[in-house]
Amino acid sequence: MAAIEHPADSALPQADALLDPKLVGRFRWVICWLLFGATVFNYIDRQMIAVLKPTLQHELGWTESAYANIVFWFQAAYAVSYLSFGRFIDKVGARLGYATAFSIWTIGHMGHALARTALQFTAVRMVLGIGEGGSFPGALKAVSEWFPSRERALAIGLLNAGSNVGAIVTPLIVPLIAVTLGWRWAFIVTGLASLIWLAAWLMIYRTPRLHPKVGAAEVAYIESDPAEKSTPVPWLRLLTVRATWAYALGKFLIDPIWWMFLFWLPDFFAKRHHLDLISFGPPLIVVYVASDLASLSGGWFSSMLLNRGWSLNAARKTAMLIAAIAVLPVSIAAYVDSLWLAVGLVALAAAAHQWFSCNLFALPGDVFPRRTVASVAGIGGTAGAIGGMVMAKYVGAILDWMKDYTPIFVIAACTYLLALAAVHLLSPRYDPAKVDSLGA
Repeated sequence: MAAIEHPADSALPQADALLDPKLVGRFRWVICWLLFGATVFNYIDRQMIAVLKPTLQHELGWTESAYANIVFWFQAAYAVSYLSFGRFIDKVGARLGYATAFSIWTIGHMGHALARTALQFTAVRMVLGIGEGGSFPGALKAVSEWFPSRERALAIGLLNAGSNVGAIVTPLIVPLIAVTLGWRWAFIVTGLASLIWLAAWLMIYRTPRLHPKVGAAEVAYIESDPAEKSTPVPWLRLLTVRATWAYALGKFLIDPIWWMFLFWLPDFFAKRHHLDLISFGPPLIVVYVASDLASLSGGWFSSMLLNRGWSLNAARKTAMLIAAIAVLPVSIAAYVDSLWLAVGLVALAAAAHQWFSCNLFALPGDVFPRRTVASVAGIGGTAGAIGGMVMAKYVGAILDWMKDYTPIFVIAACTYLLALAAVHLLSPRYDPAKVDSLGA
C-alpha cells in the first residue's frame, strides 16, 4: 500500500522559519484550547463536592473525617488510574486515551446525583477519580505531540489555567443551580454540558502529520526538536531513571497542597469567616483568578528565559524558586482576622502553586522522549495523589481535633522549597533521560 503523503514531506521551509513561530501556522494552539476546555470541566467536576460540602454536611450529617474519607478514596482511585492511564495513553494515543478518560469521569460525575449516603458518594467519587486520572497524562501527551520544547511550558501553563477557570466557574454556577433546582441537578446540568467538549475532541484531534489543517511549516516547527527512537520503553525501566523520581517526588510534595485548597477552601471561608453557599463565591474567585494568571505567567516566564539564552535547567528552576518563596506567607492565613487579608494570602499561595506546577509539569516533556511522556506523567500523578491521600487524612484529623487551619497552612508554606530541593538533588542539570540504558 502506498504511503500517505503529507505536505510536510515535500519541500520544507527554510531553517529561519523553523525557529520563528510567527512564520508557521498556529493550529497547534487550537489543540491547546481544546485541552484548556477539558481541564475546565475536569475541575468543575472535581470541585463541586467542596462547594457543596456545607450543604451536604448539614443534610447528610457528615463529620470532618467522613468527608476526608470521601476525598481519600477519590484520590486512591485517582492514584491507581493516573499510573495505568499514563501507560494506556502512550499505547493508544492522546485522542482515544483522553476521550476514554473524559467519558469515565463524566459518568462518575453525573452519578453523584443518585448518591444518598457517604458510602455511595465514595463509590461515585472513585469512578470520577478513575476517569480524571487520565486527564493530565492525556494532556501532556497531546502537548508533547503538538509543541516543541521551546513552547511546551507555555502550552502547559495555558491548559493548566483551565483548572483555575473551572474553580472560578464552579462557585458561580453551582450555588445558583443548587438553590434553584437542588444540589442533585447541579451534577446533572454540568455533566450534560461537558458532552459538547467530548464531541469536539473526537472531531478535531489528530496528530500533526495526519491533520488536514496543519501545513508543512507548522509540522516542521513542531518536529524541530532532535529526532528520537520510536521503540517502546519498559515501564519498570522508567523507575530506574533519577529524573522520574525528581518529577514524582516533586508531585508527591506539592499536589496535596493544591488538593487541600480545592477541597477545603470553601469550608475554611465558611467556618473561619462565617460565609455561606453564596457569599464564599467572591473570595474563591479572587483566589482562582490569581492562580489562573500565575499559571499563564509561570509558563511564559521560563519560556522567556529560554528565549534569552538561559539553560533549560536554570530557567525552570528559577521560576520554581520564585514560586517557593512566594508561598511562605500563607502560614499565617488562618491566624489573621481580616477576611480579605486571608484571601490575599491564600490567593498568593495558590498562584505560587500554579507558577511552580506548570514548570514542574514540563519536566517529563523536557527530559524524556515523547514516547514515554504520558507514562512518566502517570507515575508523577500517582505520587501526587498518594500525597493527597495522606493530606486528606491529616486535614480531617486536625479539623476534628483542633478545628484550626493553622497547622495545615504551615505545612503548605514549607512544602515548595522542599519540592524544589528534591527536584534539584535528583535532576541537578536537567540532562536528557537515557531511558534506553539502565541506571540513567
